[in-house]
Amino acid sequence: MTREEQLLAAMVDAVDTLVDDFDLIDFLHQLCDRCNELLDVSAVGVMLADPNGTLQLIAASDEHTRLLELFALQIDQGPCVECHRTGAARLNIDLNTPAQMAGFPRFAEGARSAGFATTHALPMRLRQQVVGALNLFDTRHQNLNVSDARVAQALADVATIAILQHRTIVHGNVERAQLRAALSSRIVIEQAKGMLAERWHTDLDEAFDALRRHARRHQHPLTTLCQQLIDGTLDTSAIQRH
Repeated sequence: MTREEQLLAAMVDAVDTLVDDFDLIDFLHQLCDRCNELLDVSAVGVMLADPNGTLQLIAASDEHTRLLELFALQIDQGPCVECHRTGAARLNIDLNTPAQMAGFPRFAEGARSAGFATTHALPMRLRQQVVGALNLFDTRHQNLNVSDARVAQALADVATIAILQHRTIVHGNVERAQLRAALSSRIVIEQAKGMLAERWHTDLDEAFDALRRHARRHQHPLTTLCQQLIDGTLDTSAIQRH
């Protein structure tokens, strides 16, 4: 697809939140994929705030990024954490430049250890309501240009509208209910990833990709598929490796 077609597809993904069986986890992982494709970055992470305003990791493009984002939450430090607090984007942060790492030296060290050289954080915000943050990572010393920065913020904005829209449609007070469900789903997905990776003797990223492909191919919600694996109602042999 051309870049314009990919942007249009991202908008269509957001419209899909109007359906009853909308899968928040899969939608946010799709957002990670869109960012990778459109912005030519190495990795993406998505954090959403829980009902108490505390950030929680909901999606990441790969296992290394997931662990780095969890580390950021553990130490309460990093561009994504700062972005959520202030509602302002932090772009083109060189992880090897001390002046740009002020406020999050431990996170910067962890990011460098994971192989990243540059990072960007964009707020997931509608007017004054900040629901989370989108974090972009690059293994190269490569800045986002003005056009790419606008695309990145547009993707974050579309995702924010989609999340808030779905919360309003499905529940009267779905901001709490949906995020609790998303966090529970995250646990189920992590368990299924680990189970499949162990049985295949492979890494968690390959296992997760296989789960997503199977869910999409058979039009099953990702969380439902993972729960079936955990319950034993679906055998791992039914999942095809890439």
